[in-house]
Amino acid sequence: MSRSRVYQWCTWFGEGRTSLGDEPKSGRPKTSTNEENTTRVDELIRCDRRMKIREIALKLEIPKCTVHEIVHDPLGYRKVSARWVPKMLTEDHKLQRVEISQRLLQRCQQDKMRIRRILV
Repeated sequence: MSRSRVYQWCTWFGEGRTSLGDEPKSGRPKTSTNEENTTRVDELIRCDRRMKIREIALKLEIPKCTVHEIVHDPLGYRKVSARWVPKMLTEDHKLQRVEISQRLLQRCQQDKMRIRRILV
């Protein structure tokens, strides 16, 4: 930590400031990234997972950068093979993957000779 930063903090606290966190900024508040728009974007993506950010922005009449922010931050989607998919697997998806892996492992253990023939 630099000395200049410590001096700056001392000055701030001497002037009556009680926190080092950012204070609320003046200016226009964000209006596009609200709960209503988040829900509308999510509904559009669920209807057509191949929809592009530009198309969503045109349909909802909100800026592309806002749609991008909604899609990636609160909704947590990412593009995979030209489709929007959730970043995190649900518990059902995880359980399904474990069950499939266990079945494949059992199949491999039961039929070792067949696998050797395939590989050799």
